[in-house]
Amino acid sequence: MHPSPPPQRPGPPQPPVPEYQPRPRFDAVPDRAQWRYRPRRALWESRAVRVGALVLLLALCGLVILALVRQQTGTRGFVVGLGLAVLPVPLLVAAFCWLDRVEPEPWRNLAFAFAWGACAATLVAILANGLAVRWIVARGGVSSAGEADTWGAAVVAPVVEESAKAAALLLLFVFRRRHFNGIVDGVVIAGITATGFAFTENILFLGTAFGEDEALGTSGIGSVTAQTFIVRILLSPFAHPLFTALTGIGFGLVAQVTPRARAGRVLLPLSGLATAMGLHSVWNGSASLGGHGFIAVYALFMVPLFAVLTTVVIRSRAGELRAVREYLPAYVAAGWLAPAEPYALASMRARAIARRLARRAHGVPAARAVSEYQSFATALAFLRRRAHQGAAGADFAAREQELLHHLWQRKSLARPALLHAAAVTAPVAPPRWQPYGQGAYGQGAYGAGVPYQPGPWTGPQPGHQPNPPTGPWPQAQQPQQQQPGPYAPYGHGSYGPGSRGH
Repeated sequence: MHPSPPPQRPGPPQPPVPEYQPRPRFDAVPDRAQWRYRPRRALWESRAVRVGALVLLLALCGLVILALVRQQTGTRGFVVGLGLAVLPVPLLVAAFCWLDRVEPEPWRNLAFAFAWGACAATLVAILANGLAVRWIVARGGVSSAGEADTWGAAVVAPVVEESAKAAALLLLFVFRRRHFNGIVDGVVIAGITATGFAFTENILFLGTAFGEDEALGTSGIGSVTAQTFIVRILLSPFAHPLFTALTGIGFGLVAQVTPRARAGRVLLPLSGLATAMGLHSVWNGSASLGGHGFIAVYALFMVPLFAVLTTVVIRSRAGELRAVREYLPAYVAAGWLAPAEPYALASMRARAIARRLARRAHGVPAARAVSEYQSFATALAFLRRRAHQGAAGADFAAREQELLHHLWQRKSLARPALLHAAAVTAPVAPPRWQPYGQGAYGQGAYGAGVPYQPGPWTGPQPGHQPNPPTGPWPQAQQPQQQQPGPYAPYGHGSYGPGSRGH
């Protein structure tokens, strides 16, 4: 038998541990919603290293371009050019942000695109165009510097400038692929890049024109500056965005093709870039045709093309909303979304009403949570569309879980607002989404060998009018806490709120 251990003497009394008291605050989204899926990467693939290198590169380019422009225009010309060139920038940025309302691009992507166009692309264009003009004068066989400038503007400048602007699209397509979903994203990124490029270029042209007016003895803004302002700021502020948008369409089409179409993934961006170069060359060459030739090219070529491009982008945005309406019902069947949510998320009016309701009831944090919920749900629909097209990446399951996690954390605020908005905006009662034909969703998905076949659509009867909810929102529209069922779309086991810390 083992001897029993001696009794332990009680130690000195310990002071009581104070209970943790969290600071009272209102946060629409809990801290755990900051969870992100981050795959392991090597040091040279680290996001911090890439971001630091890009920021340093753009800062150096900005300093160099600032010195070059100020050297050519002088201090007074630089200030005047800066004040006049900044006028169309807010309008153009607002127009592209309006087009990108379905799934807004992260502000970091837009800031990088604008900075690349204003600093890096402009610096490359100024240096390359200057070298090309000097080479044409020395060895090109032209008779005058003016003729060399004309050849440089019509032949060299389109190739150099469009290639420099397309580099921003290529970088974002390669390193921020998850945010590149179609034509609208390509046009928006291309337009913001070109807006930054035109901003710096307009400073140079307007500052140089102001210097010419001063050389002619004009005090203040003279005729040369006024003509330059009318042509570049009033008549053609969309010129550079229109050119580069063609390259953006090429990259946007690549985002929608399958990885097996290797030829298309190369030819589509190159075709868009070549078209942008040709259009830019026609526009620059029209300046040498005189006033009547310039007006003819502007009225008969540029304006109709701008209208056609605007129509294409708006139709593409309608296609994005249609994708939301078609691919989100899968998550309704699994219990992650309410039946009316896909309808509300596919309507820009319903989205705006939901944000407005949340802001009125709970303030700005709630409206921000609803906006984030809409963005995550749209990204989830686009991710599902890519999987259906066979273009999903290897990290599809992890990305899907991340998006579902963010939706689950924001649903308590976003779902009542969306349900109320769906009841207000629906011409008929919101449709009753039926589970897909294979029973519990997930067994007939893209990895289990069963084809993707939706079940029958049972929408509302024509002429049925909805009954808008009464009472103050959101108490009258609080849904019951819905428990999503087992969700195993790709053989990764059951996935539900328990695995996300619900």
